[in-house]
Amino acid sequence: MTPGDLDNRFNYHKPDEKAVVAHETIRRLCRNLAGSLNELLPESREKALAITHLEETMMWGNAAIARSA
Repeated sequence: MTPGDLDNRFNYHKPDEKAVVAHETIRRLCRNLAGSLNELLPESREKALAITHLEETMMWGNAAIARSA
């Protein structure tokens, strides 16, 4: 891993307008799916994990947008 790779992973990436729209889209899609899962799934450890992993999906999706800008 190069120092540039580390900088890309750990530095702040100020979003441009295109990135802002992409971030908002990712958040909206994940929130909508979370709502559906919350309605469909019974209260359980598995449901909690599904929601947690959806949060991770949102985070990594937003990281992909930020880091590629």
